[in-house]
Amino acid sequence: MTRAAAAAEPRFSILIVEDEAPMRKVLRLIMEEQGYEAIECSSGAEAMEFIAHTDPSLVLLDLGLPDIDGKEVIRRVREWSEAPIIVLSARDLESEKIAALDLGADDFVNKPVGVGELLARVRASLRGRDRRFTAQPSVKAGDLEINFLTRRIQIQGQEVRLTPREYDLLRTLARHAGRVVTHKQVITAVWGPDAQVDAQFVRVLVAQLRSKVEREPASPRIVLTEPGVGYRLKADDDG
Repeated sequence: MTRAAAAAEPRFSILIVEDEAPMRKVLRLIMEEQGYEAIECSSGAEAMEFIAHTDPSLVLLDLGLPDIDGKEVIRRVREWSEAPIIVLSARDLESEKIAALDLGADDFVNKPVGVGELLARVRASLRGRDRRFTAQPSVKAGDLEINFLTRRIQIQGQEVRLTPREYDLLRTLARHAGRVVTHKQVITAVWGPDAQVDAQFVRVLVAQLRSKVEREPASPRIVLTEPGVGYRLKADDDG
């Protein structure tokens, strides 16, 4: 394990879990250039030990590790840690994305990934980390404002009335603003963990919600689709 010292005192620490040394170096340099502290691990066991004792601000996790599958790392880590996890993998299968997200990953980025996109996902996940511990009373996304205390939804100051399920859907997306929410997670939050509901019900509900909160429901800019996986609410400060 190597620690890269940043020039200035970093606000966030990023744990890079990747078995390929050249990729670890590239990711470390990218993170350091943004003022983050970057820590490298080459195996799942090493990463879990570090997370347990240090609690990094965010974890960049490759699924193809030499000792433990990355999905198993997510499952174990989620037993004790709420640190945001972004899966960074060459496995471009929807089933892999869904499994990782359902196990508790915050986001999934395919290799190769553009630096701008990766950094935007990192910023969004770090903001999500802050939201978990600060219990924000409201969230803004474009013209949309959600007040959790009063359960009021406003578009440009005008109140919008939602059905209970539409509100539960929007609340779930807003509580995970900037992060992917899978179909399974939506079904659990809206219909309950034992509901016999398929993804088509979710798509219909999302369409209903978009018709009320989007300027152009056919070209949504707030409630975004992650094809085959789920949805993401694009908050004001997302890149």
